[in-house]
Amino acid sequence: MRSLVLVSLVLIGGTVVRLALAETPPKGERRAAAPTFSADQLEGVFFPSLDDALPSGRPTVAAVRKSASEMKASLAEASPSGSRKASEGWITLISAASLEDEIKKVKLHYDSVVTSPGAFKSGKYQDARLDLSVLATLFAIISDYSGDVRWKDQAPIARDLLGRTASNCKSGDSQVYNEAKLRKEDLQKLVTGSGLDERESNQQNQWDSIADRSPLMKYSESLIDALASDATDVEAVQANEDQIRRRAELLAMLGEVFTKEGMDDAGDEDYEALSRAMSEASKSVISGLDSSNYEAARRAVSDIRTSCTNCHEQYRS
Repeated sequence: MRSLVLVSLVLIGGTVVRLALAETPPKGERRAAAPTFSADQLEGVFFPSLDDALPSGRPTVAAVRKSASEMKASLAEASPSGSRKASEGWITLISAASLEDEIKKVKLHYDSVVTSPGAFKSGKYQDARLDLSVLATLFAIISDYSGDVRWKDQAPIARDLLGRTASNCKSGDSQVYNEAKLRKEDLQKLVTGSGLDERESNQQNQWDSIADRSPLMKYSESLIDALASDATDVEAVQANEDQIRRRAELLAMLGEVFTKEGMDDAGDEDYEALSRAMSEASKSVISGLDSSNYEAARRAVSDIRTSCTNCHEQYRS
């Protein structure tokens, strides 16, 4: 035991000697003397204690986490997400009134399509597919619309139901007909205000499950044909201004829909340029109407036809 104590003392003594030698400047080397400060000189530079430096109390881990969360939320609000930007975009393309009016119009046509199993199987299922695809698209826009519009709270549910049945309407068998009848009842509930039964739905639009491009292209062709009939000359444009405006807004909307991720050829630069050319020509129609320049609106209708034809020549499906 005594030996162990002696060894410990020797080791401690050696350490002290080494430290002393390390602090001793080499022979001939001169060092500046350590500065000294009075209490008066330090007053106002340093806090007397940590409690004085933190008058609100020392931060806790919970407080730090809360502050970080608040900052993250603030940054998210300052930098709008892609969804928010998309919703702001729809309101610049189509009015709430046009969305609501078109849903009612297409719903009435759909009622005349789903009447009997025999007629449905004989070919009406194709008409049903087109109507349901259009309706699913319109409700998708409503679900992502930044302004006030009817059915907004139930739009995601309607979009999913209608989109699913539209996808199934590739044949006219009895099972598909029965499903199509259920959608007819759902649409009646929406229009009359009783609403749909609550169910889970994705708040984000997933365009690959909402509508196929083919029926939407047929729909756009029917809109363009109607526009051409309504805009044969300046007098016709002036007389049919409301109808022309609604159809132009719908085409401007469709031009943007065709470019959404999940749609056929989305991401193809040439295809997206053609789709947006249709949107721009449609917006030119609206601009002409807004400024009462009916000749400009009539010419823009012709530009829509040209952009649509150019697109169909390369990408029709």
